[in-house]
Amino acid sequence: MAISQGKSTRKSTGGRNIANRGKKKYELGREPADTRLDEKRLRKIRTRGGNEKLRLATENKINVMNPESNKSETLDIITVLENEANPNYVRRNIITKGAIVETSAGKARVTSRPGQDGVINGVLITE
Repeated sequence: MAISQGKSTRKSTGGRNIANRGKKKYELGREPADTRLDEKRLRKIRTRGGNEKLRLATENKINVMNPESNKSETLDIITVLENEANPNYVRRNIITKGAIVETSAGKARVTSRPGQDGVINGVLITE
């Protein structure tokens, strides 16, 4: 069955919401990108209006901004340490926004959305 981003079948009170029409093509969603650790690989997705979106399938580099020096550098990602989106993502090394990754310069929090932006940006965590 298709992934729908249309109206819910339930009201805010929990009652049933009777739909007055079926699903529309523009309400379709897609499966998550699940960006993993590996050599860089992109997926091109055709979006509404014929535009293209780059989904990051795999990547092993991160653009890290150091808040103390205000400088940015590209570092290697060693592993995923924490991911609040799903604890299972840590075991599978899946990177999403808000994930904490181990880099060669220390821990960094991912600030971009790799499945939407096609790049991994982050901020160095100072402890």
